[in-house]
Amino acid sequence: MSNTPRTLYEKIWDAHVIEQRDDGTCLIFIDRHLVHEVTSPQAFEALRMTGRKVRRPELTLAVPDHNLPTTARVDEAGKRVPIADPESRNQLQALERNAPEFGVKYFGATAAQQGIVHVVGPEQGFSLPGTTIVCGDSHTACHGGVGALAFGIGTSEVEHVLATQTLQLRKSKTMEVRVEGDLGPGVTAKDLIMHIIGTIGTAGGTGHVIEYRGRVFEEMSVEGRLTVCNMSIEGGARAGLIAPDDTTFAYIKGRPYAPKGEDWDKAVTYWKTLHTDEGASFDKSVVINAADVEPTVTWGTSPEDTVAIGGVVPDPQSFADASKQRAAQASLDYMGLTPGQRMDEIEVQNIFIGSCTNSRIEDLRAAAEVLKGRKKHPNIKWGIIVPGSGLVKMQAEEEGLDKVFTDAGLEWREPGCSACLGMNPDKVPAGERSASTSNRNFVGRQGPGARTHLVSPAMAAAAAVTGKLTDVRTLA
Repeated sequence: MSNTPRTLYEKIWDAHVIEQRDDGTCLIFIDRHLVHEVTSPQAFEALRMTGRKVRRPELTLAVPDHNLPTTARVDEAGKRVPIADPESRNQLQALERNAPEFGVKYFGATAAQQGIVHVVGPEQGFSLPGTTIVCGDSHTACHGGVGALAFGIGTSEVEHVLATQTLQLRKSKTMEVRVEGDLGPGVTAKDLIMHIIGTIGTAGGTGHVIEYRGRVFEEMSVEGRLTVCNMSIEGGARAGLIAPDDTTFAYIKGRPYAPKGEDWDKAVTYWKTLHTDEGASFDKSVVINAADVEPTVTWGTSPEDTVAIGGVVPDPQSFADASKQRAAQASLDYMGLTPGQRMDEIEVQNIFIGSCTNSRIEDLRAAAEVLKGRKKHPNIKWGIIVPGSGLVKMQAEEEGLDKVFTDAGLEWREPGCSACLGMNPDKVPAGERSASTSNRNFVGRQGPGARTHLVSPAMAAAAAVTGKLTDVRTLA
């Protein structure tokens, strides 16, 4: 092995190369594979048709999340409530059939461990530092928060991993996003990653794996790190990474799939080597001043359309690029906004706190802190709190957070992807606005005609109380 200084990404990549070919493509070993009901049915069926088995079933974990309704899953008699949508029902039934048939561990719809795959993986200790993790879902980058090289794959690649536990890939370029200084009061990991995306744009990380560096990330909780890495894909990156440290090790230790005993000690010894070497170079570097980051919201239909809550809707003509001017105007037409309109005066009718970005216990605590002793505003027609897993739900209920939410007039739901995307019953009505803790504000993402403003959990809670986008710092 060369003594040349290497980045964290290069270390993980090098450790997983099985074969490098003359054209630069490499065969990479995949340590962990997460599957859900949307992208796996075709892959399993292809295996069945060709008589293949899952190569390493113990390295795959199956969890339903996208299509699963977040309303009650069992009736008063303890029987499963049937899923009304036939397509969703068929996809879920296929996963229930495929996982046990191929020897894959499956957390079913009513299991305590069920949840969003990107919450379940770290929560179970299935996602570990230095591993390669894939899933047929773009937000697999999330697991970079524990120091894993994690990225989304397509359905044909899902089949390939199931059959071979490998992938054929080209090495990505390296990118550093370094945040200098300290975040101010009321500014969260979600605000930071939205600010970063607003700075670099949705194509800023294209072709790269981003490593997030600086004291802000070193002092950030693992849950905050998962939020940051989750939205790396919104910045165009293949994956996001934060070097594992003592905070990471403490988070993982004792979880069901984490190493135990001597294996744990050996793992930590290895994990401590997973950092960018002094003198290693990045292909691209961006420096962010933490003092410039404020509670952030989106105004348009792209995650790069961000502005501080105290700002205004921009004028499309203020953008230098003609294509961006056209895109901004189309966004404003869809969103029903006008240039110069104050962000903190925009009324919302719907609140969604959940998704693989912001549905962990830390996120729910932040929302409950704002909502405690307060009621939702009469403007709010629909407000749901969706925990990221059954275990998160149980912990929140033990802490009484569910009662805070219901006392405020919001709904407490079962785990799932929910209103992050319009693939289940939790949709925002056409023409109405949502303050959402999810990761994408695309046209129709939360339902046909839905208008989405991305925010942090605390900011979503503030909007629930005031009926409009609000600087949470004013409610302290």
